[in-house]
Amino acid sequence: MKFEAQTDGESRTLELDPETNRYTLEGESGEYRFSRGAGGRRLLRLGTKLHVIDNIEYDQRTVQFTIDGEWCSVEVRDEQDLLLDEMGFKTAAELSEGELNAPMPGKILQILVEEGDEVELGDPVAILEAMKMENELKAPTGGVVTAIAVAEGDSVEKNVLILEIEARG
Repeated sequence: MKFEAQTDGESRTLELDPETNRYTLEGESGEYRFSRGAGGRRLLRLGTKLHVIDNIEYDQRTVQFTIDGEWCSVEVRDEQDLLLDEMGFKTAAELSEGELNAPMPGKILQILVEEGDEVELGDPVAILEAMKMENELKAPTGGVVTAIAVAEGDSVEKNVLILEIEARG
């Protein structure tokens, strides 16, 4: 299995062979073994060194965790992602990851952000009234709001663009 891991703006190629428990990272090879420890901890043995991995969180392609007490955030792309890039394709999620479209027809009651605002994935950005209910619309990605396509009071149809966010990274 081939992966590309990006951390702190630096990209590295990693290959794992689960049958032989061998890895190759940027041309260097060795043995690895994962195991579970107490309390949800993961233990990673690289050669003779043992590392403790805790606080694991996933968000699409980003994995955040602590390793030996040090906080890490890594964007991971697998073989399929790398092949699609090589062929010049993008997934539907990537093409629209920074766009928030109306999930249903309704009326924009409130825009909670302004152009230039920084938002995190899942932050509330707008309130849409539909079927006499108020629906809180959330940011589809973290980044900077670059465009707001609707105004408060506008009626929108399903899939109409509400706002765009330029993703970080």
